[in-house]
Amino acid sequence: MNGRNTEVIISAGIDIGTSTTKLVISKLSLRNTAGMTHMPRIEITDKEVVYESPIFRTPLVEGKEIDMEKVDEIVRSQYEEAGIDAGDIQTGAVIITGETATKSNAKEMINHLSDHAGRFLVATAGPDLESIIAAKGSGAYDLSKKTNKTIANIDIGGGTANVAVYRYGKLLGTCTLHIGGKLIEFAYNDIQYMARPIKDVRDNLGLTIVEGDTIDSEKLSKITDYMAEIIYKMLEGKLEDNEPLLLGHKPKWERPVDIILFSGGVSECIYYPDDCTSNHLYDDIGVLLAKSILAHPQLSQKEWMKPNETVRATVLGAGTQTTEISGATIQVDADTLPLRNMPVHIIDFHDEFDQALQQLSDKIRDGMEVFDPNKEGIKMAVYLADIPLLGFKDIQRLAEELIKAYDQHLTNQPLVIVLERDLAKSLGQAIQVLTNEREIVCIDQIRVENGDYLDIGSALDSGVVPVVIKTLTFH
Repeated sequence: MNGRNTEVIISAGIDIGTSTTKLVISKLSLRNTAGMTHMPRIEITDKEVVYESPIFRTPLVEGKEIDMEKVDEIVRSQYEEAGIDAGDIQTGAVIITGETATKSNAKEMINHLSDHAGRFLVATAGPDLESIIAAKGSGAYDLSKKTNKTIANIDIGGGTANVAVYRYGKLLGTCTLHIGGKLIEFAYNDIQYMARPIKDVRDNLGLTIVEGDTIDSEKLSKITDYMAEIIYKMLEGKLEDNEPLLLGHKPKWERPVDIILFSGGVSECIYYPDDCTSNHLYDDIGVLLAKSILAHPQLSQKEWMKPNETVRATVLGAGTQTTEISGATIQVDADTLPLRNMPVHIIDFHDEFDQALQQLSDKIRDGMEVFDPNKEGIKMAVYLADIPLLGFKDIQRLAEELIKAYDQHLTNQPLVIVLERDLAKSLGQAIQVLTNEREIVCIDQIRVENGDYLDIGSALDSGVVPVVIKTLTFH
């Protein structure tokens, strides 16, 4: 790519969820937006979706494992339908979400697809990351940058409701609930399956419903009404610690939510209720859950907006932005490189510097909860944003707090620090003086956003280290 010439690449996004699997193929227009005398910065200037697959049921083997052969068949058949060869795919993302991310062969599945279906960014999305991805895909994140209101995106799929709350483009918090269509499933006119958390709710409500019973919409609506009430309480920060439908941590945002967007499979029945009149549409409680949400008196008092995407709000592809970092501005242990597909966790220093230092360890822990919820040892890059001008002593203090935080939460990981301010050399050297045991990569003059991924290549003979920023792209 020379000067301002545009290059078009083909990207595939594959989302393997609790109940559905879908694939989207896009054309991404990339252009170097930096001047001729500046370091290249390749940005996505246009996105065109060229193919959307039908929505497939996620194939499982005895409910415990993803059926890799059948997923492979789905992907290959959809490439063929779109007239695309796997070799044509230059970038993309495979994201495994919801309950599917907990299946025993989830990691094997993403590696298999990455090897066989094109060059991919691959990740299992834990509940917090899934909330962030869905909010970007639905348009909630972009909307929050254009208004002074607090926006909540509620992505309700088969197994979970993943919530992300934004204001001015800043993530205020996430929350995940055991709320979804597939938590009670039907076979013909009988209840075939009830998830464990739903049985706890049933008992608390004093209902007599068991697997094998004939479908009783009145009784089941009491459970879905309870789910709608829990969504309202969650938005208001009023959940109890022992709430059976809470998965993980309670919500941490402190501002009232002004606008709600719903995405995910159940949202189709929220925005298009006339198309969802039968419980056998999905053979689960998705239709009843949508009715309960629509009828909830306090939820209906909030402002609702329709998202850009509902059922396909999860990842639609992965584009790349690349930049080269001069060897003069980095501190790097050459043996540590290359590093691939590292999620970037942003820590903002817009608060008072001393206060930000005190919170550093907690914020790094929060990042690990988002990007490595199952403690698989996923390497994470920490991006320090809005750092003020620092003197020598403050740089030393920052180095000390970073080492403490890594020792506490990221014991066996290289210390990968990314900055926008030209500070990498001095901070990297300060860290190196304080620890001989850790591998260090400290780079600057890079701009990233939450949800981006980094590739850091091996240093070239010239001393330059190539850095590729991968960003998930949506409609």
